[in-house]
Amino acid sequence: MAPSQSFRAVIVGGGLGGLTAALALRQRGIRVTVLEQAARLGEVGAGIQTAPNASRLLLGLGLRSRLEAIHTEPLDQVRRRWKDGSVIGLTPLGERCKAEYNAPYWHYHRADLHRVLLDACTDPAGPGPLVEVRTSSRVVALETDDPARPVAVTDDGRRHPGDVVVGADGIRSRVRELIGAEDTLEFSGEMCYRALIPGASIAADPATRWLVDRFQSTIWYGPDRHLVHYMIRGGEFLNVVAIVPCTDEVAEKWTVPASAGELADAYPGWDDRVPAMLSKAKDAGDDAVSCFALYYRRRDPVWQHGRIVLLGDACHAMLPYQAQGASQAMEDAAVLAEELGTVTVDRIEEGLRRYVDRRATHAGMVQDASLRNKTFYHHPDGPEQEERDRKLRRGFTGESDLSYDWLWSGTPLRDADATAFSYQFPH
Repeated sequence: MAPSQSFRAVIVGGGLGGLTAALALRQRGIRVTVLEQAARLGEVGAGIQTAPNASRLLLGLGLRSRLEAIHTEPLDQVRRRWKDGSVIGLTPLGERCKAEYNAPYWHYHRADLHRVLLDACTDPAGPGPLVEVRTSSRVVALETDDPARPVAVTDDGRRHPGDVVVGADGIRSRVRELIGAEDTLEFSGEMCYRALIPGASIAADPATRWLVDRFQSTIWYGPDRHLVHYMIRGGEFLNVVAIVPCTDEVAEKWTVPASAGELADAYPGWDDRVPAMLSKAKDAGDDAVSCFALYYRRRDPVWQHGRIVLLGDACHAMLPYQAQGASQAMEDAAVLAEELGTVTVDRIEEGLRRYVDRRATHAGMVQDASLRNKTFYHHPDGPEQEERDRKLRRGFTGESDLSYDWLWSGTPLRDADATAFSYQFPH
């Protein structure tokens, strides 16, 4: 059993990783304040995948009924060739994931998942003290005059002392900068279009109706670019993630608006089903498509400075080629809560060191695998592409030397009492 807690954690960043950490810490009896710089808490209009390693942790936080109300379950993961759409790899998901990993592979609208986490953090009926969430709170300084009581200072001059400060503030983390961590940010040379296409538009066209006949997570491989799409909200939207070489404008500005026409035109010469699908983004309105540059962080094991620690993209931002960015942040959150839940206030730094020891190598391996997939997905037609496709057709158990068994089993929690993290599904 965890010792009686009397300390407070200040989490900088109210995204998926920060709120998962807040909820996990709350359930360990730790008082939590979340500081979010935005005026309103929320998430972008986009989809997100949680593989079994993340789903298992979310279910263990008592969210099963809430997640079942918002999820969409893909039956397969399908890989297609760019030129003709032929299937070169298929991995069963659905019941197979629940049978083999005791956790599902689910899709969500990011805003829906974020709302579930926020509601659980602030639900008076939940276990542990309520999480205090403060918006319009941009952290501009960290005071460490008292090493045992770091203080996050926001731009309105307010001071937020805690026994531990967690930087969950994303790829351009201010907390990371303030503790003097190395600048490990790298530009990938690529950019990503995101769009939510109305499912009704997809279903109404015989050329695209196949997308809703069987919910699948689909990846198209092609020279220098690839395309991912899957249904969310039970078919209400098709979520599209389209990755192509980056323009100078996007590289400079990070994020720019885009149009459905630009999205469709980014895939010249591809199977006719691709432009037929992408052009329907226009049915979602003028602002339905966004575009942003893809950056990542080099692998770095330094996540801690005294009682200040990093989590998620602040320490291991990765390219989205394993669909594991948010999932790895959730693993961070669970392990951080486990370590802090078993220490008294005078041993917090020891708990943080164990958290980093348990997570840095694991997350770094996923970072590296995601970067290797940039090559794996984008082979030009030729011998390497043909060999890749032969391997996929023979049977696909993982990418870039990481098996799904290793990845989806996740980071095991050591707490012998954490039986809530095991959920049986009917088969």
